[in-house]
Amino acid sequence: MEKIYDAETRFADLGDRKIAYRSYGKGKAVIFVNRFRGTLDTWDPLFVASMAEKFNVIVFDYSGIGSSTGSLAPDITVVAKDVKDLADALKLDSIIVLGWSYGGLVAQTATLLYPNLVTHAVLVGTNPPGANEIPIEQAFFDAALKPVNDFEDEIVLFFEPKSESSRLAAKASHDRIHKKIDVAKVPSTMDVFQLYFGGGDTFREDALNFREQLKKTKTPILIISGDHDISFAVDNWYPFINQMTNAQMIVYAATGHGPHHQYPELTAQYIINFAGYI
Repeated sequence: MEKIYDAETRFADLGDRKIAYRSYGKGKAVIFVNRFRGTLDTWDPLFVASMAEKFNVIVFDYSGIGSSTGSLAPDITVVAKDVKDLADALKLDSIIVLGWSYGGLVAQTATLLYPNLVTHAVLVGTNPPGANEIPIEQAFFDAALKPVNDFEDEIVLFFEPKSESSRLAAKASHDRIHKKIDVAKVPSTMDVFQLYFGGGDTFREDALNFREQLKKTKTPILIISGDHDISFAVDNWYPFINQMTNAQMIVYAATGHGPHHQYPELTAQYIINFAGYI
């Protein structure tokens, strides 16, 4: 896992902007699409290392976030173009997308906009397009909108505070991430937060009818959720998934918004099996 900490940050020159990325491992490319306020440094290194045993894992910063230049678009379809543009720059003809939280919205958008590129989609701690019955809990806003989050905020945001095992997993994940992180790169201002929220709004408004398209897509989809996700309630999938033609779902008990950080190795194995690399 030490190699994860030593990976070089590279830049894909897209002409109008440069996308910062890191690459780990060999095999089929999996592009990790990040959460609200996520950067290159905020993925759990153990999850990245476990995935990199079978895949070429590529993590990146959205345009205007972290080390990337340009600006984050308030339209989710424009943000999804970062995935396509990065794949093109790296000469990747096909990819798996793995999107967490806000990144799950981006990953779904990329899956539907670029069906010839995306062979599989993994959706972690996220919700389907359009209007969903259960809204984001107030606890998310109370913690997520602070300029800087401390460890207790991370427990609330990504884990299950009522579970001792989840709190222990939170500490282990926090220590792995904070062994090497540039906190100054993490978005911290309300003007940037509003750009993320704009993307969420366009996904919820669903002008392109992604909700119906997602039900019919032939692209294999794996949904991974915690049973108490304060950001994107897993319950919002239940009336939807039985209308999908090519999806499967995993729900962890006593788990919050970051199931892959609570169970990094197990989650990686589920994804490896899903993608056919048993």
